Amino acid sequence: MSETKPLADRVRPASLEGFIGQKHLVGPGKPLAVAIQQNRIYSMIFWGPPGVGKTTLARIIATQTDRPYFELSAVSAGKAEIRAIVEQVRAAGQRDLFSGDSKPQGGSAVLFLDEIHRFNKAQQDFLLPYVEDGTLILIGATTENPSFEVNSALLSRCRVFVLEPLSADDIRPIVQQGAVALDVSLSPEAVDFLAEFAGGDGRQALNLLEVTAGLYGGENKMVTVESLKTALQSKFLRYDKAADEHYNTISAFIKSMRASNVDAALYYLARMVAAGEDPLFIARRLVIFASEDIGMAQPTALVVANEVFRAVETVGLPECQFSLAHGTAYMALSPKDRTAGDAFFAALEDVNRTGTLPIPLQLRNAPTKLMKELGYGKGYEMYTTDDLLPEDLKGRKYYQK
Repeated sequence: MSETKPLADRVRPASLEGFIGQKHLVGPGKPLAVAIQQNRIYSMIFWGPPGVGKTTLARIIATQTDRPYFELSAVSAGKAEIRAIVEQVRAAGQRDLFSGDSKPQGGSAVLFLDEIHRFNKAQQDFLLPYVEDGTLILIGATTENPSFEVNSALLSRCRVFVLEPLSADDIRPIVQQGAVALDVSLSPEAVDFLAEFAGGDGRQALNLLEVTAGLYGGENKMVTVESLKTALQSKFLRYDKAADEHYNTISAFIKSMRASNVDAALYYLARMVAAGEDPLFIARRLVIFASEDIGMAQPTALVVANEVFRAVETVGLPECQFSLAHGTAYMALSPKDRTAGDAFFAALEDVNRTGTLPIPLQLRNAPTKLMKELGYGKGYEMYTTDDLLPEDLKGRKYYQK
């Protein structure tokens, strides 16, 4: 029966001892390790790219703290599913109360909500009272910035943990475990290929290994670099918009707009919409692009991008496709100028290098007599042409016209 499961699920560790990666969260003395060890679990959001262990961590937390565990995807679930879980948890709590059985610390069940950014405001608000009263310990997973995608009320009740892409050294033991589960051999070169191909996504590496072993493993049960490359071209390796293809397509979209290639930009926009990409994700990239790449060459681009975002947020699919196409064509055809952003990051580099240098006295506020006597504000002219940088940075030019 287990062999019908995807390989990634079959090799999923059941405890922190077998978990690979995210040492800043699960290493000795780190926050999640301590929380599990002390059985002090709270609601949290896991923010990170696909295939880095968000689901696995949620399951480990529930298992090692002996809590009931429920798992939903925000893509398909709604209020009814949450209500059913709450009723089940409360009914179980009543049974425990009458039977005298001890309950886990806090008496809460863990609800893992994958792709929590897909829940709308009303659905997120529906979760609040159950998180607030301790019925549910919410563990949300998202690939999107929770500051934008999770309601402030819900976010304030959760701790956000950032999960990082897995390193090549993390991926190697994962694919070796996969090879054992599949009963195939991997050459060292094949292990290295998978580790680099994964791009930080353990599931991506295991998916390729599983497809290759099934198609080309053969009687010798050997997976080679050549068979991996052949499988990459196979129609059996399905498109996964939540993983590598997602990042490749948004990259192509942005780079096409940057090159002012409106046809390519509209094509990649269509690819994303057809794949079911969140239109707000695309609209947010237009807002970023308007400042990062167009900037001072056409300052109204930021106004257009913000209005596209607002239109997408208000209208939704399918009608917002017109707004996305409008915004994409506008950004692609606009002149480009990265001067302002480049200037800012050059200044930021100096800030990080030099620290908080003393601000020139003439620029300081002087609300008291003592400050005036100390020279605060002395010599300040509203439209001066003097160099106003700190002494150690005099003469620096960030903004290059």
